[in-house]
Amino acid sequence: MNVKQKIDKLRESINYHNYRYYVLDDPEVTDSEYDRLLRELESLEVEHPDLVTSDSPTQRVGAIPLSAFDEVKHSVPMLSLGNAFEEQEVVDFDRRARETLDTDSIEYAVEPKLDGLAISLRYEKGILVRAATRGDGVTGEDVTQNARTIETIPLKLIGKGYPDVLEVRGEVIMTKAGFEQLNETQRKNNARLFANPRNAAAGSLRQLDSKITATRPLSFYCYGVGEVSGGALAEKHSLIMKQLQKWGIRLNPENRVVKGSKGCIDYYQAIQDKRNQLPYDIDGVVFKVNSLSQQQELGFVSRAPRWAIAYKFPAQEEMTVLEAIDIQVGRTGALTPVARLEPVLVGGVTVSNATLHNQDEIERLDVRPGDTVIVRRAGDVIPQIVSVVLSKRQGESGKFKMPSVCPVCGSIAERIEGDAKTFCTGGLFCEAQRKEAIKHFSSRKALDIEGLGDKLVEQLVDANLIHDVADLFSLKLEDVSALDRMAEKSAQNLLDALEKSKQTTLERFIFSLGIHNVGETTARTLAMHYGSLEKLMQADEESLLQVTDIGPIVAHSITTFFSQSHNRDVIKKLQQENVHWPDIEVKSEDELPLKDKTFVLTGTLTEMSRSDAKTALQALGAKVAGSVSKKTSYVVVGDNPGSKADKAQELGVEIISEADMLKLLS
Repeated sequence: MNVKQKIDKLRESINYHNYRYYVLDDPEVTDSEYDRLLRELESLEVEHPDLVTSDSPTQRVGAIPLSAFDEVKHSVPMLSLGNAFEEQEVVDFDRRARETLDTDSIEYAVEPKLDGLAISLRYEKGILVRAATRGDGVTGEDVTQNARTIETIPLKLIGKGYPDVLEVRGEVIMTKAGFEQLNETQRKNNARLFANPRNAAAGSLRQLDSKITATRPLSFYCYGVGEVSGGALAEKHSLIMKQLQKWGIRLNPENRVVKGSKGCIDYYQAIQDKRNQLPYDIDGVVFKVNSLSQQQELGFVSRAPRWAIAYKFPAQEEMTVLEAIDIQVGRTGALTPVARLEPVLVGGVTVSNATLHNQDEIERLDVRPGDTVIVRRAGDVIPQIVSVVLSKRQGESGKFKMPSVCPVCGSIAERIEGDAKTFCTGGLFCEAQRKEAIKHFSSRKALDIEGLGDKLVEQLVDANLIHDVADLFSLKLEDVSALDRMAEKSAQNLLDALEKSKQTTLERFIFSLGIHNVGETTARTLAMHYGSLEKLMQADEESLLQVTDIGPIVAHSITTFFSQSHNRDVIKKLQQENVHWPDIEVKSEDELPLKDKTFVLTGTLTEMSRSDAKTALQALGAKVAGSVSKKTSYVVVGDNPGSKADKAQELGVEIISEADMLKLLS
């Protein structure tokens, strides 16, 4: 086999696998095998540039950005469709078609109406030679370079029997997941966010630099044909679609054939029911008379066919007025701005509130009370403000700023550097955070109150029996036993567990307070460094920054938490309820022989539990990690060790037994 034959064979194989993956959604090879074929082809084409052709799978991205798009006149106009918004309009459409055709029943090809950008793809001898946008229906823009970057658009048709000239028409879209991914990238790059998937798809397809388009997650679905010459197609629209699919053109899997107006309406309802589960946005469904001869007989009116109609879903974007911006405090203490809107019907639902996420989002939108805004509601997603209609802004309303105090409890509200949200610092006292604070306080790694599950916490708060974590220890048997599914015995068990939890450790207590950015490891570090709660509460940021692994953000969170009188009051109540712990003797660095050593434990230990071993190692200054890395000092191996031991061997980390660890501890 010579080089040209090998290249042709590789191209044929890659085009076939593209067809299996993008058209049939049934790949035959793994991604790595596909990549191997593509790399092999690229390598051969580099060695033999004279054999490179425009339809090669390697030639999707153009090298030179355009200065402007050329105009393209469509050989067959890209017509718009008439719209129906009520069921009766579909019934009337079917009746008029039946009367014109003098028939009792009509077969319709039906499909979702994708919310993207219409495009026409011209194939000559099976090779993609031009792609053009719809434009005004008569003249569009030449976007060939950009269309070539879309993986779901074949550069060369497969199979046999396609016409010499075949104009394929369809929609370029961006999936919901692709849209979120693109906006996340835009957000990280401090670039403009796209309002919705349709705008994102249109903007991506109309980039003058095809290299930018190539980075955008675009897809293509075919819905029809334009010019066809030098060959014949089937006599029904649905059969034409099946022919196109065999030649490598991607169809929508929701396409169907139905009978009469009832079949059309039933299909509309079925698609509307699954609309939110579809991976892309749709704004309705399209009904087309399936027979081409019947289409020809029905003809056109103005610039729309009499043989097709779009039955639109209720709009998902509407314009309304932002009356005010309120602040909601979530269960974690996050302050979220909420837009209070003049009620408007969006997607069949009356919307009066929309999330504004955080201060950054408000500034990005430059949204202010009194503004006219565009609101979008997609499925079950919380409605959001897409943009501000600046032309309707009256006067210079002041910019909105997040409050400096929590609107629920009055504690300081602040935004820590590196965090998009603003948080209330009154975690032990704030009513909005009450349930979450109690759940955290009683969790296994905090005070470990056995039997106090999430549902019971919610019952206790809803029954107004506890207002903060300290109230847990003043619960009465008769109050608890009166709760749902709480007999006297289970109520007494809870009170016993509460009594038992009063004796704890300093690190557990610090962790139980739920200080923002203070996790289990940081709580232990603070306990070992300060030795008592009183010294920790008195520490300033400068002192905290001297503690190992404590940075400015964590230090600020700690001092702010303890500066709140509400939080100090709750801690005092807990101590009055006899929640206690032994202070820790703070050791000098000389008394921490395992300082700067990192241990990883794996397998079952026989002399002590892994939890006790972890505590003993940390008491001597060691760090205990969950995974092995080059920075690991020792991996302690017990019975039946896992993959961590293999990883240690691979990295050359020293492996020791439990006995070796005990010697180090002694």
